[in-house]
Parts: sequence; C-alpha cells; structure tokens
Amino acid sequence: MRSNRRLAQLWLDALATELGASAGTIATYSDDLTCYLGWLELNGLGLNDVGLEQVRDYIAALDQRGYGGATIARRLTVIRGLHRFLVNEELGSHNPTASMPAMRRPRKLPFVLSVADTEALLEAAHTLAADPSVGLYRQAGYARRAALFETLYASGMRISEALSLPADAAPAGTRMLLVRGKGDKQRLVPLHERAVAAITHWQTLASAYSGGAPSPWLFHSVRNGTKALTRQAALLEIKEAAVAAGLASPERVSPHVLRHAFATHMHSGGMDLRVLQELLGHAGIETTQIYTHLDTSRLHQMVQDLHPLNTQDEITTTVVSPSAA
Repeated sequence: MRSNRRLAQLWLDALATELGASAGTIATYSDDLTCYLGWLELNGLGLNDVGLEQVRDYIAALDQRGYGGATIARRLTVIRGLHRFLVNEELGSHNPTASMPAMRRPRKLPFVLSVADTEALLEAAHTLAADPSVGLYRQAGYARRAALFETLYASGMRISEALSLPADAAPAGTRMLLVRGKGDKQRLVPLHERAVAAITHWQTLASAYSGGAPSPWLFHSVRNGTKALTRQAALLEIKEAAVAAGLASPERVSPHVLRHAFATHMHSGGMDLRVLQELLGHAGIETTQIYTHLDTSRLHQMVQDLHPLNTQDEITTTVVSPSAA
C-alpha cells in the first residue's frame, strides 16, 4: 500500500534530518520497515488498522521464518518508533505497541582479540607496509591498511567514523583526532606515536603515488583519492591481515573487533569506565559496561586454566556477598 510506504518514509526522513541518524541506521531501519510493510500488504492492512494482536501475529511470523531473537527485538523497536511517530504527528489514531512489554535481547559478549593477537595483526600489516619491493601502488595500500588498523586500535573509534575522517583530521604532530560519531556528536580521541607514524607513512606513499594530488579523505583509494575507502574494502583487508598473522579465527576478525580490543584492553589496564564511555562515544554507561563482563569472563578462564587445585574440567564460581567478605 502506497500510503503505508509514504508514512514510513516520513519517519525515516525525520530520523535522518531531526535526530541525525546515521546512513547505516537508516539503511537497517529501512530493511526492517520493508519487511513489516510487506507483511501488512500481504494481510491487507493499513498502518491505522494494526492492533496489538496484529503486532503479535507479525512477531510470530518472524519467529516462524527463523529470525533470531536480536533481529526480532530490533524489528519490534522499529515498529514502536514508527507508530509512536505517527501518533505524535497526528498521522495515526493509536499506537498498537503502547502496552506491549519490551523484548529482552540476550546479551552476547563480543569477540575480542588478546593483546598478543592484536600485536600480531598490526605487525603483519606493518611488515607489508615496509616492503618497497611490492611496488609503490601496493605498498601504499598496505601502508593505508597499517595506518587504519593502528588508528582503530589507538582510539577505539568505529570504522564508519574512521572512514569519514577528512584529510586534515591528522595534521603533522597531532596527538588527538576530532571524531564525528553517532547522532552527529563530536568527541576527541587520542593517538599514540605508532599510530601517528603509520598515518604519516601512509600519507607520504599516497602523495608519492598521486604526484601530490590532494584528497578530501584521510583513508582513501590509492588510485583515486576522491573516493573514501569503503567498509567492504576495510573488512576484506583486516581478514587478509588476520590470515597473514596466523590468528586462530580470522573469519571472526573485523574492523569493529579492534574497537572491542581497545575497550577491553584499556579497561583491563585500569581505565575508568566513565572515561572509556567518553572515548568510545557511548550515549549510556550501560553499553560500556559490557566490557566489565568481558573482564569477568577472562578472569574466570584464567583461574580455570592456572589454579593449582583445578583438576576438573570446570570450576565452581562462588559469589561472596559484601557482608560475608
């Protein structure tokens, strides 16, 4: 139904223009809405015809199709947002999800590289970047790879944030980057010496290949400086580097894994959770707190592996209350 799609598009436009939702968020929500609107059309329903029973039927249909709990929870969130918007803008008569309890998403701990594995990944990238025998074009590409990986691990920024950095984001001698994150919010993130040196090496080789032609992007195509490096290319490059580094699960390595590695390693080293929240650009502390769970899992595994009295396959974790301690 055209009216359904027109109303849904109004909500997406509002998310983009008024709330500053990222292109990735809009694309994901658009896919979720296409699924929902397709189901409504199949059942001959307009958005104003939807009641609580129809929402439950839609969720049941998603479950029957084999969608995971996290996907169903997100799609319900999208439905809530759409109907709430329609009521607030007086484009809808009621919100069928108003009395519906929120679905609890199962907490999944992210895949995190150890410090040793992270160093091996970075070293594999630097080794290729330091080899002029591969030719200037390929060496420049490898140098960009090393610079990107170092930047992600030094700062903890999202890959989308790194790929949208302008060329002047890293002037000579800089130790901080101004990052524009989710919701168009800005924050400062640090760079260490190795990251700065890697960026300088990449910029030097890129300039030599292009004959000094400027690029608007910090991380761009070697052949065409007007084009920013894509997420797909960055994903392919880090998986290649993970294979070259001999990591145990290269298929699980992605640019976002370096963000998780930064957060986990910093928290393990004693960084305050609030400071970590600011560096990561998390809106709420609850998102950052997942790294405390990662720390707990790591400590439990260390006890399981190293405790001299652990002769069983598993050890029992005893929780001691503060009053008993």
